[in-house]
Amino acid sequence: MNSFADETTTVAEIKARVLDFAQERDWEQFHAPKNLSMALAAEAGELMEHFLWATSEDSREVMNDPKKREEIEEELSDVIIYALEFANMTGVDVAAAIERKMAANAVKYPVEKAKGRSVKYDEL
Repeated sequence: MNSFADETTTVAEIKARVLDFAQERDWEQFHAPKNLSMALAAEAGELMEHFLWATSEDSREVMNDPKKREEIEEELSDVIIYALEFANMTGVDVAAAIERKMAANAVKYPVEKAKGRSVKYDEL
């Protein structure tokens, strides 16, 4: 298995690895968009659980604990894997979808109105 790193690995390479993993186990039969979206939500909940009841500062501090960081990285990986498998099963070009969404967000949240503010776009 090749080592991945953000600086050297493309989204396509990660999507291919995720797809290969599912195909080797004959799991595609279970990977309908409905099931994958639910699995994604469940894993996001498991990620959130690590920060439940923590203050914003505490949530930053927990990342300094090596054991907790490893657990959180595993949950984040599950979220990303399910998102990428969803893209695989539905033919979504992740990079193109992100580019479109970022362009739409730039219109909704212009820097001159949104900088340093956390309100929704319709409240700017």
